Amino acid sequence: MTSYVGVVDMLRWIAQTGPERIMTEMADAIEGDFRRWESFDKTHRVASHSPFGVIELMPISDADVYAFKYVNGHPFNPSRGFQTVTAFGVLADVHNGYPVFLAEMTLLTALRTAATSAMVARTLARPEARTMAMIGAGSQAEFQALAFRGVLGIDHLRVYDVDPAATEKLMRNLVPRGFGVIPCASAAEAARGADIVTTCTADKAVARVLADSNVAPGMHINAIGGDCPGKTELDPAILERGPVFVEYEPQTRIEGEIQAVEPDFPVTEFWRVLNGSAPGRTHSEQITIFDSVGFAIEDFSALRHLRAGVAGTQLEQTLDLVASPEDPKDLFGMTNLPVPVG
Repeated sequence: MTSYVGVVDMLRWIAQTGPERIMTEMADAIEGDFRRWESFDKTHRVASHSPFGVIELMPISDADVYAFKYVNGHPFNPSRGFQTVTAFGVLADVHNGYPVFLAEMTLLTALRTAATSAMVARTLARPEARTMAMIGAGSQAEFQALAFRGVLGIDHLRVYDVDPAATEKLMRNLVPRGFGVIPCASAAEAARGADIVTTCTADKAVARVLADSNVAPGMHINAIGGDCPGKTELDPAILERGPVFVEYEPQTRIEGEIQAVEPDFPVTEFWRVLNGSAPGRTHSEQITIFDSVGFAIEDFSALRHLRAGVAGTQLEQTLDLVASPEDPKDLFGMTNLPVPVG
């Protein structure tokens, strides 16, 4: 039988454990897997693009566990009553190929994306950072805020979204949780005085939601909205202002902010900072840029973290996903057996 966590049980896990605690612990799990980066069999995601959006498969494996995530990104979905992003994921046993764990990942992806952002910022942002600008107040915004508070202690937000209702939604969700939130009339206003700037917008377009003139010395920029060809958020001049850190360079060259610059533009894969083979932030006035597009190792970590969190509880269900004949060589023989009722 394959273990399974659906939407209802995912919501119960989040409610029982608390999203901030989950993302704080998940950040540590993701960092642990980044530190053993070289032990993974890696590839960029397999994407199918259409005028409506993109559908992707994101595979990765170590010597024992194979994982993949199915995820879509359809920026016009909200206007049609659908979510922009949905996902599910699988863990399989490398030794026999059996799928052992299946989970919804629409919510889990939101948690892992924010946990990854905070994990990277823990190393690259200035230690005294306490204020974050959030440009884009959509589905990911609250998760980012809670992860950054849990991991870095960020508790002041300066927020801008082209849709005032999105900002109102964010304030409704976060002010009761103890955040100080300042709604802003522009991206420039939001970035003013911020230690960290998170850009997370949904439009599938070459955009410059953060201008070079909005970036001040010492900032850490967490650019997470640009995640497919033809979709960016930063003025390319910003990339020249400080070191650019990425997850998996071959994928980011296609999908990240660096698609807007020359193919040999220098970047550093973040795992190298963690293992000491490359520098991170070198001084307090330095601008650091995380060009994040999301990578399969983060889903691998998140699925394993979830599986451990629900193991042996009522939050874990089972599915008869794999046919298991008594004689492994006689699959057809199963078709002669009575079909169970109910």
